[in-house]
Amino acid sequence: MRRRLAAFGQDHVLQDAEELTPGDLRRLLRDLLAIDLERLQRLWQTSAARLRTVGPGVSPLRNLVARPHTSADFQRFDRARRGGEEWLRQGRVAALLVAGGEGTRLGVNYPKGAFPIGPVSGRSLYQILAERVTALCQRLGVAIPYLVMTSDATDLETRDLFERHNYFGLEPARVRFLRQGTMPAVDRETGKMLMAGPGALALSPDGHGGVIDALTHSGSVDFLRQLGVEHLYYHQVDNPLARVCDPEFLGLHREFESEASTKVVSKLHPTEKMGALVEINGQIQIVEYSDLTPSEAAQPGPHGGLLYGLGNTAMHVFSLELIERLSASGGRLPFHCSHKVVPHLDESGQLVQPSTPNAIKFERFVFDILPAARNALVVETDRAEEFCPLKNQSGEFSPEHVRAAMVDLHRRWLEQSGTRVAPGVRVEISPLRALDLADLANDPHRPEVIDTDTFLGPEGP
Repeated sequence: MRRRLAAFGQDHVLQDAEELTPGDLRRLLRDLLAIDLERLQRLWQTSAARLRTVGPGVSPLRNLVARPHTSADFQRFDRARRGGEEWLRQGRVAALLVAGGEGTRLGVNYPKGAFPIGPVSGRSLYQILAERVTALCQRLGVAIPYLVMTSDATDLETRDLFERHNYFGLEPARVRFLRQGTMPAVDRETGKMLMAGPGALALSPDGHGGVIDALTHSGSVDFLRQLGVEHLYYHQVDNPLARVCDPEFLGLHREFESEASTKVVSKLHPTEKMGALVEINGQIQIVEYSDLTPSEAAQPGPHGGLLYGLGNTAMHVFSLELIERLSASGGRLPFHCSHKVVPHLDESGQLVQPSTPNAIKFERFVFDILPAARNALVVETDRAEEFCPLKNQSGEFSPEHVRAAMVDLHRRWLEQSGTRVAPGVRVEISPLRALDLADLANDPHRPEVIDTDTFLGPEGP
């Protein structure tokens, strides 16, 4: 191992190996064996130049399915909903939750999915999202498989939380956990791997694009095939408004015979940190916000609006056949680099806490699957109904912002259903009570008046 590391200038990671316990040394060697050192060196060398994914061939999407406005549009979406429900009843769809992130940016030291985001109930992101699938299972009389992709940092706590909460009503035999891979952080100036502690590399998850390897290596693809699943409904843990396994979206994916479908919303402002859906040389792709300069982000489109104004919500449907094809062909998704602040040991073994970005992290993005799809689809949705991700401790997309969006949505549902909600009152509706406005409007036990903070659970207020 020393010789192998030395060939790439990385032998410093074993300089104190004799001082490690046998167990710590085994763990370090295991981590090192999993690293492709040649690829790591190549990634660091190319990270010095700004890798651009945009160029002169960029144009707005031509085949965007916009939000419905006319009676014909609504009829089309209603047909799509019925088609999506048929697929769900036939067991062709599984949900895939990506939950590898910790709540560090929110000021907590546990998985982000465990964050109590419910504005009245305090329910976690995990519970809200999983219960959306539970509610669909109850409505349609099926047991939808639920996959949860964790990371080394979130895996044990996530498994424990699901078990303690009886899998939030899901069928335990159809809940499956898989763990994404890791990549070492390297010094941005030298390319040397950083050490987080004695015998411990500074590792981080390899990005949501690691899902292809995780699905394959965990045996999850075989598991899904045995159940007859043909499509994965992908969503991320930070968005409590996500309509998981949305029948309309699934039905449109089915109608267009798409291999990869994506939901989009209009950006709040040009610099909102969202990937943008565009066509590049006639091919649907997502350009990550970090690949755009401020002037590019504000560039107007040829027909009004912003050229990069359609933001990726991280709600996708992928065909399992596409996942299998990419895996079988070795078609791993490319790595992207980002400059980050990474605490690490210096040459004397002292922990350094940098104040400015000192390292490069490498990760894959799941949306790089799109160019490999034989047919890709983009569907526009309403941000107020489906998208308000939890990102920051304060300000935009903070807990306060997200809870307010949930209250606003549920207040609208109640008021449009005929319930009077007093000013300033916070309301929250469990998915087990109503998945959407139509569900709530048909609820015979919906209260006529709500004049105090209220959580409408499955059994009542």
